[in-house]
Amino acid sequence: MKNVLSIQSHVVFGHAGNSAAVFPMRRLGVNVWPLNTVQFSNHTQYGHWTGSAIDASQMQDLVEGIGAIGVLPRCDAVLSGYLGTPDQAQAVIEIVKAVKAANPRAWYFCDPVMGMATGCKVEPGIQEFLVRTMPEVADGMAPNHSELQRLVGREIETVEEAVAACREIIGRGPRIVLVKHLLDRNSPADHFNMLVVTPTEAWMGQRPLYPFARQPVGVGDLTSAVFVARRLLGDPIRHAFEHTLAAVNGVVKATWQAGRYELELVAAQDEIAQPREWFDAWTIDSI
Repeated sequence: MKNVLSIQSHVVFGHAGNSAAVFPMRRLGVNVWPLNTVQFSNHTQYGHWTGSAIDASQMQDLVEGIGAIGVLPRCDAVLSGYLGTPDQAQAVIEIVKAVKAANPRAWYFCDPVMGMATGCKVEPGIQEFLVRTMPEVADGMAPNHSELQRLVGREIETVEEAVAACREIIGRGPRIVLVKHLLDRNSPADHFNMLVVTPTEAWMGQRPLYPFARQPVGVGDLTSAVFVARRLLGDPIRHAFEHTLAAVNGVVKATWQAGRYELELVAAQDEIAQPREWFDAWTIDSI
């Protein structure tokens, strides 16, 4: 069985960070070792929350602890998401080094959560660290449209510009960039776009964009988790991408049909494993 160390936030109520990522990966058959960067009462888009981040040194201590019992060589991947402080971001780098020292075949997938002016809040300095440092460390990255723009320092308006931006990031280190949500002025307004890019290939996929009064949180965390799990299970990139698109659609559709704000992960768990609707990806370009 494949094992992933998932370094993300945790909320007591609702689904965000590890609370949105751990169950789907386990449902797909991947063993997860959750390392919670923060423990919050609920996600920050409610406008009120309580809780705190753990010390960066404690994060490293926890990984050293599992190393001391001899299981770190069994870690196949590290997935990181929401980080509470810049020191935690540095700790992730040290943890990735430790994992790769124990298992040189392990890989690191970074979901570069940078926050928004309204909604998801991150501490000052985290965005700068993610932009400046993480591309050189990560084997894969999963920005949304806004994060992709911040990673390359410019506006992106078309799919072709997004592919070029992903290739620029790939030039700094990662082998793959998954754009969890791509805005494209040429796509229908009721479609949700995703993109995956490698050094030589790029695929785009679309699913319906459901008309929530308030879009649910944790969709990006779910997206990264399913993609990482499918890749660990041996899927080729295109199939992992299509499964991710379909699984996320199944969960989001169930959430919308139920009239909920928090993702219906448990109710829609069979959609994660075997989605009923499939969305074929198409090639953007090839070099």
